[in-house]
Amino acid sequence: MSTVCSTGRHGHHDVYDADCPCRDLLDVLASKWSALVIGALHDGPLRFGELQRRVGRVTPKSLTKTLRRLEDYDLVERRVYAAVPPRVDYELTETGRSAAVPLAALRNWAEHHLDSVDYSNA
Repeated sequence: MSTVCSTGRHGHHDVYDADCPCRDLLDVLASKWSALVIGALHDGPLRFGELQRRVGRVTPKSLTKTLRRLEDYDLVERRVYAAVPPRVDYELTETGRSAAVPLAALRNWAEHHLDSVDYSNA
């Protein structure tokens, strides 16, 4: 299946086409940390430390890398406030909020089907 590009920058979008740039976006969204960060931010903006605690077991380096990738794809917005100490909040953009819905379904599926898969050899 293929979708016509709405911006005119590409002829069409087809994730099965090896040269399609939408594969890069799919790679970002398919990341475990991205799916969790987007889910954590779905209820509203969070500071870095709050986000790290909510996601759990993510290193500061991995969280920073994930947030930067999500910012690069306009899924997350970083807001810096002039305060002492400096305050930085992360919030989903409109595009990020639209990605939150299918990712929530995937997270829910994983929670509900964990007992039906054999992950002992994984």
